Amino acid sequence: MAKTFIRWGILGTGQIAKAFAEGLRDVPDAVLAAVASRQDETARKFVREFAAGASLQADSIRHYGSYEALADDTTVDAVYIATPHNLHADNALMCLHAGKAVLCEKPFTINRRQARVVVDVARSKKLFLMEAMWTRFLPAVREAKRLIEQGEIGQPRQIQADFGFRAEFDAQNRLFNRQLGGGALLDIGIYPLSIAAYLLGPVDQAQAQAVLCETGVDSQTAFILRHRNGALSSCLCSINAATPMRLVVSGSKGQIELHTPFFMSQALTITNADGVARTVELPFLGNGYTHEAIEVSRCLRGNASESPLMTLDESLDLMGWLDHMRAQCGVKYPYDDENED
Repeated sequence: MAKTFIRWGILGTGQIAKAFAEGLRDVPDAVLAAVASRQDETARKFVREFAAGASLQADSIRHYGSYEALADDTTVDAVYIATPHNLHADNALMCLHAGKAVLCEKPFTINRRQARVVVDVARSKKLFLMEAMWTRFLPAVREAKRLIEQGEIGQPRQIQADFGFRAEFDAQNRLFNRQLGGGALLDIGIYPLSIAAYLLGPVDQAQAQAVLCETGVDSQTAFILRHRNGALSSCLCSINAATPMRLVVSGSKGQIELHTPFFMSQALTITNADGVARTVELPFLGNGYTHEAIEVSRCLRGNASESPLMTLDESLDLMGWLDHMRAQCGVKYPYDDENED
């Protein structure tokens, strides 16, 4: 599908949906065309607020009281899925079957089995599909990758990364609700996992330990990754403790630190083996979400069905490691199958 102007639809009206809509304002060849919620008034309110902030007429954006109605809107080119984790697979399949390009919020699905089904449908229909790991597309992260590849810190040996905040326990909140795919690992552990794989390469082994809350999901998890190149990553995620949110890549000749919080960094500091440091400012466009939307536009204009920066095979691999670590920690969702592939 060659497009010069991308008309977006958004499924969901939560905070991350609002953030993505905000990011679209700074994408030169994209427009928010439609929003869907399970209640029309919720979608209508979202549209009113977005239009007011963007100095648009609210009636220029359609609102729907069902996800299916947006999927069936023939004027929508691409759909951003911002619904709870447990709905990602069904929503992505619905949009793909309707012929839409899909950008699906992380975690891609609840488990690898679901992800495999979604990827197979996208590939069979030759439709664009990508996991919305927005951090990967930020200038600071892209520059860290470039510096590592050109040998700036020698042989990369390890990453230390953490992502944690404190949320009040509420069994019905999506963060703690097992039915909704809650827990620290799926919600925010995917950030250090994904960026570690991006910077150091594919994972070969993973060991995890977690503290579970009374709903059976992890409130915090620590995990060690061994990468195929022999490097190690030490990662921590938590929804009951605020952490520094640092990421440091260490190599044989120095280190690179993404400024905090690493998942939305706008600068990095390179320190050589002699302790000499320099900082590079790398601001992102808009609120940061802009960059993943630009990548989708680039791919659609070039008739690409996936992005080389966040491939479907890598999303499948990462979902497999999330499954593996959840099993080690004793976190099981109703959607899991005893015979996962």
